[in-house]
Amino acid sequence: MSKRGLLRNFKPLEILTDEQVESIHSGTLHVLAKTGLRIEHERALKIFEQNGCKVDYSDKRVRIPPALVEECLRKCPSSFIVKARDEDNNVTIGGNTTYFKNSCGMQIIDLDTWEPRTATRKENYDAITVLDKLDNLHILGPYTAFFGFEGISPVMAMPESCAAKFRNSSKVQIEGYSNDSEIFQIQMAKAVDAEILQQILASPPMAWYSDAIEALFRAVEADFPVTVFSGQVSGGTAPATLPGAMITNNAELMGTIVLAQLIKPGTRVLPGDYAFAMNMRTGSPAFGAIGSSLHQVAFNQIWRWYGLPVYNVTSGYLSSKSMDYQAGYEKAIQAIMSAVSGANLIGLHGSVSAEITFHAVQAILDDDIAGMIKRFLEGILVNTETLAVDLIDQVGPIPGHFLGTEHSRKWWKIEQFLPKAADWMTYQEWIAQGKPKALDYGRQRMDEILATHKPKPLTPGQEEEIEKILEDSRNYYKKLGKL
Repeated sequence: MSKRGLLRNFKPLEILTDEQVESIHSGTLHVLAKTGLRIEHERALKIFEQNGCKVDYSDKRVRIPPALVEECLRKCPSSFIVKARDEDNNVTIGGNTTYFKNSCGMQIIDLDTWEPRTATRKENYDAITVLDKLDNLHILGPYTAFFGFEGISPVMAMPESCAAKFRNSSKVQIEGYSNDSEIFQIQMAKAVDAEILQQILASPPMAWYSDAIEALFRAVEADFPVTVFSGQVSGGTAPATLPGAMITNNAELMGTIVLAQLIKPGTRVLPGDYAFAMNMRTGSPAFGAIGSSLHQVAFNQIWRWYGLPVYNVTSGYLSSKSMDYQAGYEKAIQAIMSAVSGANLIGLHGSVSAEITFHAVQAILDDDIAGMIKRFLEGILVNTETLAVDLIDQVGPIPGHFLGTEHSRKWWKIEQFLPKAADWMTYQEWIAQGKPKALDYGRQRMDEILATHKPKPLTPGQEEEIEKILEDSRNYYKKLGKL
């Protein structure tokens, strides 16, 4: 079985002409063949060389011929299933289906002062419980909910995060890598009869470090799917122009996609777009900028042209430091543009200030954004019943009305989306209720979820195995002198 995502029932938005797509594609192939990529992994270099690539071992440079790139792209599945520990939460990534995942943050944010602090273990586990409950959140991202929590060493942050997600959610999860943590995360997934969508990150411009490539090998050899993306900043680690940044971004992704297919043909790959412009006043990424949406829309068009599913990572990250008007428009505009341009997976829920902070209340508010997008993607159903010509004739002009008709009772809930953490009261009702804000509704819903929602638990045997793997990871890092 596979969880049904959000179905887009219309042609996706495209902003590039066919000639522009071809130009970016040709430029990407040229860069891969002439400039090449720096791959800091001996085994990978040998595989590239054995398959006709020019490899300079002195500076670890790989130049990939165009024919090999195109051959490996054709070997990638156009859609694929990722297995959750509860088969009802399996996802099928590809086609016209869109899923949402959470974004993340290093620390929790105080809802009164908006200052960050380290989360407790309970706050981390509670946040995952909330994510497990949200209707329009289908996949849990890496570093969820936080980049570690009180009482654990930084080197254990990734294994502990993975264990927390398996313990408190039965949804599909993406995992990162750090200090060989993927060894233990893969073991945990197998222990609960699930898969991990393994995240692999480039080091722009045009490089891949050994830890990323090693994580790729381990995931592919475990027969797990991978998602690859860059994290470039235009004007810093990528050209300042959108077409130039698209070329370096795509070249960085294609290098590891080629490697994945050379390791195991048919490997499930999800290319991701995680790109920002540089804020030239500060040197930091311009989170929430409209340029990121332009990059994502073009990225989606090009990679759909390649026949691969697409993942937009950027949408959930914003420059606003609190849950305010700016946060709302930065998230909503990016997410809707991703969805209408054909993204199959969109990062959205939970992040408050870039990757600095996360809060479950923000994820609850974001779930309403996702719900609105879901309704938009469904489009407009036009048939005899929705045209309602006979009903219009029956009701006629004033004093007729449609309020009491069976047609209205049936269709108003279908045609409208009702948010769960928003103010839809009349002004008089709002005054009488104490002038609640969206933040108040989000807090209330979080309390309700934590009081009533019980995620599907691990079996006793699975819990025992997860704890054993955690203990193995602690011993592993102790031997390395990291714990």
